[in-house]
Amino acid sequence: MTMGMVGLSILAFFAIIIGTAMGAGADNGFSQGIWPTVFILPVIALPIGILLLLVLVVLNMRRRAREAQAAVRPNTKPRGK
Repeated sequence: MTMGMVGLSILAFFAIIIGTAMGAGADNGFSQGIWPTVFILPVIALPIGILLLLVLVVLNMRRRAREAQAAVRPNTKPRGK
């Protein structure tokens, strides 16, 4: 999901660059059709993608800490299982 959000934002960046190069922005062309959505997508999706990435890192760190504790104390089960 994280990579999907970031990937979609990068595709939107490229669409804006290509659209500008092809003249889609002339005469207020970016305010019509799908272009407003393409412009707002990176503003919303990139921060959400970064937050999801941070959540993934924190959850992974917690899991590794539990596994390390379980390795030190083999008689106890890790919490949550």
